[in-house]
Amino acid sequence: MRHLSHSTETWPLQSNFTIARGKRTEINVVTVTIAEDGSEGRGECFPHSRYGEGVDSVREQIEALKPLIEAGLDRIGLAQELSAGAARNAVDCALWDLEIKQARRNDSALTSWQAAGLKGAPELTTVMTISLDTPEIMATAALSAVSKGYTHIKVKLGSADGQDDIRIIKIRDAAPHAVLMVDANEGWNAETLIRFLPALVTTGVVMLEQPLPVGEDDMLRDLNAPIPLGADESCHTHTDLAGLVGKYDVVNIKLDKTGGLTEALATAEQASDMGFDLMVGCMLGSSLAMAPATLVASLASYVDLDGPLWLKGDRDHAICFASGSMSTINPKLWG
Repeated sequence: MRHLSHSTETWPLQSNFTIARGKRTEINVVTVTIAEDGSEGRGECFPHSRYGEGVDSVREQIEALKPLIEAGLDRIGLAQELSAGAARNAVDCALWDLEIKQARRNDSALTSWQAAGLKGAPELTTVMTISLDTPEIMATAALSAVSKGYTHIKVKLGSADGQDDIRIIKIRDAAPHAVLMVDANEGWNAETLIRFLPALVTTGVVMLEQPLPVGEDDMLRDLNAPIPLGADESCHTHTDLAGLVGKYDVVNIKLDKTGGLTEALATAEQASDMGFDLMVGCMLGSSLAMAPATLVASLASYVDLDGPLWLKGDRDHAICFASGSMSTINPKLWG
């Protein structure tokens, strides 16, 4: 017999995490556990106000699903009962974890990536994210990242102070050999995008993520941008992909947007078939949230799964990060 439980956990951050929309000093996540016949599956989600979510609303959605899950609802049925978002992500990933653990009883060598139909354990290198701050503080953070061996850096821009070009120039000076990506988090408009693009090109930025707000990005079709453009807030599931053609080159897949690993894999497959390059990103979260995302990340050109590095602590059996390289998932964590 199945039993579903859920809880809220608060994780303090090592330092302030600031993007164009605001600042955080801690995060609240919702963790789902589904137990059945001696096996236990877990999933974690981060309810985000940008998408109209909160801890209470997510837990209400999960609680409403509890009778169906305990009666045997599977991942396919879950997608029919609940729309994409954080609540479905936590439940979907918990079901994946449970299924893998149950299947391992018959095949002790089964791995999570085999269960997902992937060829082998992904060897991943994640970016280190530089939080939005003054140009000088961000340059110091970039220098610290490269001194620790991080070769890929994602820079948060989108400030209202008009100094984003100065920020990226100073960061490039501090990290001359790093692979740089920029995420404006919808913080620019058409005018500032045109203004800042030359600095991104000069500093060798390899990809610009979500420069304009959702619904205000049609001008990208005529931009002929000199660097690849990535859709984050503009892309949640495979149903969004058709509307991104001609505007974006890359789609950022996050499990809290897709509503779990099941839809994330489907979105990745369809996006690739349509000619999009792939990025796998994350909200802030523990290694439990990153673990299922690493499976999708094995298919991506850009990996942004550094969420746990911002936390003061992490879960038992956590993912190990060594200069950006991520360890293989420990089955005691997930999968």
